[in-house]
Amino acid sequence: MTNAKALIAEDEPLLRQSLRRQLATLWPELEVVAEARNGREALAQFQSLQPDICFLDVHMPGLSGVETARRIGRRSHLVFITAFNSYAVEAFAQGALDYLIKPVEMDRLADTVARLQERLRTAQPAPDTGTLLEQLAAQMERKKPETLRWIRASVGSVLRLIPVDDVHYLRADDKYTLVAWCEDGGEAGEALIRTPLAELLGQLDPQRFAQVHRSVVVNLHAVSHLVRKGDTARIHLRHRSETLPVSRRYLHLFRQM
Repeated sequence: MTNAKALIAEDEPLLRQSLRRQLATLWPELEVVAEARNGREALAQFQSLQPDICFLDVHMPGLSGVETARRIGRRSHLVFITAFNSYAVEAFAQGALDYLIKPVEMDRLADTVARLQERLRTAQPAPDTGTLLEQLAAQMERKKPETLRWIRASVGSVLRLIPVDDVHYLRADDKYTLVAWCEDGGEAGEALIRTPLAELLGQLDPQRFAQVHRSVVVNLHAVSHLVRKGDTARIHLRHRSETLPVSRRYLHLFRQM
């Protein structure tokens, strides 16, 4: 068990680093031999290094964690990492799959580490989860939400249908969400809607919209430039004068800007 090796596959660098630190505290002998940003990279690292344990984010670009796990099969002990998602957690809980919910809590991780250590100590083979993974992959595919195209908002006595492409950002505002947009012709507007920001985020195209702060989601196509200040930053928009905060947790989204 002192020679156990692990791979961490997670597309958010800060979450990868956090999990690595937690594992170092709970299991100092475990050697994290590789980190991957997506499923294809994780699979290549696995083929090369053959780690005993793979921590796989369920939703990764290119190749999902579930599909990556299907290709790894029983050659490694698998632990899935997921944002809270009722259907996924239910599937994991009913099968022989270890899972962690973001943000990963030390107590939950400690339980997972104890199970992994016992399996390695007694030389238990990785469980056969092929059928369950196939069912989970199919279920996730069926439940992919359609991306939102319009946002309905009341502006005075007028009900507006705001094209999502025109939205520059959304910001949580007490029990409401502020929607700020700018039309092609240059007219800018704002409106409050009752839909929570977290619910809207799940309906937006992840290739276009990104959360940059606990209370702010921005249209990446509307970003002009970024001004860094220590571990945070401010976003400047192309067609609006206000700036938006970027917290440390999300600064990696702009590392190439």
